[in-house]
Amino acid sequence: MKNFSELTEQEVLALAITNEEEDSRIYRGFAEGLREQFPASAKVFDEMAEEEVHHRTMLFDLYRKKFGEYLPLIRRQDVKGFIQHKSSLWLMRPLGLDEVRKFAENMEFEAERFYRKAAANARDVSVHQLLVELAEAEAGHENLAHKLTETILTKGARDKEDETARRVFVLQFVQPGLVGLMDGSVSTLAPLFAAAFATHHPWETFLVGMAASVGAGISMGFAEALSDDGSLSGRGTPWLRGTVCGLMTMLGGLGHTLPYLIPDFWTATAIAILVVIVELGVISYIRYRYMDTPFLAATFQIAFGGALVFIAGILIGSS
Repeated sequence: MKNFSELTEQEVLALAITNEEEDSRIYRGFAEGLREQFPASAKVFDEMAEEEVHHRTMLFDLYRKKFGEYLPLIRRQDVKGFIQHKSSLWLMRPLGLDEVRKFAENMEFEAERFYRKAAANARDVSVHQLLVELAEAEAGHENLAHKLTETILTKGARDKEDETARRVFVLQFVQPGLVGLMDGSVSTLAPLFAAAFATHHPWETFLVGMAASVGAGISMGFAEALSDDGSLSGRGTPWLRGTVCGLMTMLGGLGHTLPYLIPDFWTATAIAILVVIVELGVISYIRYRYMDTPFLAATFQIAFGGALVFIAGILIGSS
């Protein structure tokens, strides 16, 4: 790897050409990944890709005048300390709209820094002038994006895409996470408190709670992942939903299990009961916030079901 300061003007221009081509293809990837659910934003990234193609043409025209047809292969990863994309976001599906916009903003900021540094080191007047122009163009991409947003991504289109993004978020994260949290919080109540009141030993109760939580997490994770592949439902990849559901299931069970690390049985039980109340409140709020369930109705449903399971566990453990 070479230091940026060691690059010749020929190598700097070759690197800039490669970067513009790569950035254009990244924007195309964003456009294709967003086109189905966010068509207006996809069109914005199509326009951004065309702008990068234009920059590449300008650079290559100057390069041929200065150095001929041979274009050495030099890439970001060949230059020490240079900008490198740490994740291939443009290849991921589905794409998150906010994440893509933030990634694109960082790309433009990094490109501007590159051109300004390259222009500062350029000795050839025409090369220096073009690099400065491109730095200004990259800095102005924020204005270009704003202009494109005003003409393409209108308020109606943005509202529609925001609603689509919300629906995708609910389908891919909130629903599997809520199912897991409900199962982990409610289904583990009976075995945990049954063990607690049967033994009055916090450590044994903790072990039962851990086993129930981990087992439920694994079971629910596989069940969610195998329920559908997400191709028709839009619920995302199976491994993502399964991971979210499994982790939230385990978290729901561990919440009221961890207090039994406290040696005193009644103190541990009192804290565990308080944790259960908090868990049921969180579940009620999530149902109210994302599932359009009236808060009082959600609270009553969750509290009533949780109370039944809790009482069942105590009665079984005390018998």
